[in-house]
Amino acid sequence: MSDFDAFRDYQHKFLVVIDETVECDRAVTFAANRVKRTGGTVLLAYVISSDDFQHWLGVEDVMRAEAMQEAASLLDQRARRIAEIGPIKVERVIREGRRAEEVEKLINEDQGIAILVLAAGTSSEGPGPLVSSFALKTGGSLRIPVTIVPGSLTDQDIAAIC
Repeated sequence: MSDFDAFRDYQHKFLVVIDETVECDRAVTFAANRVKRTGGTVLLAYVISSDDFQHWLGVEDVMRAEAMQEAASLLDQRARRIAEIGPIKVERVIREGRRAEEVEKLINEDQGIAILVLAAGTSSEGPGPLVSSFALKTGGSLRIPVTIVPGSLTDQDIAAIC
């Protein structure tokens, strides 16, 4: 196989961190439209905060199971949204820990991840914790580019720029 064949067969992944925010849908929509146009995979990642499980063992197990169910439900919901945009390959992953740390670990573990897609919040409180964490980080610790989608873009706006 030539270098060109290897490049042509390369299927890059657009990583989107899933949460309950409205702007998360903007990141999903952007990543799905880019993959629809360029090929590849949308990788949906949900990180369950390990800080939520600081209880007695029996309670901790129940809370963890409920959090896993909620995470799976949110990933399914976002995958259905992507299916509305087109026939796009979707992968899902659920991690547990601190969100920014787990996202960085995932990026370092999966060499297929080519772009991290985040959406900026529209409130006066700022762009959001992940955008602040990765966009403002000094030293370029990520090996991939970060795309920040304005949370105020419409589906039509996103489709027009992708």
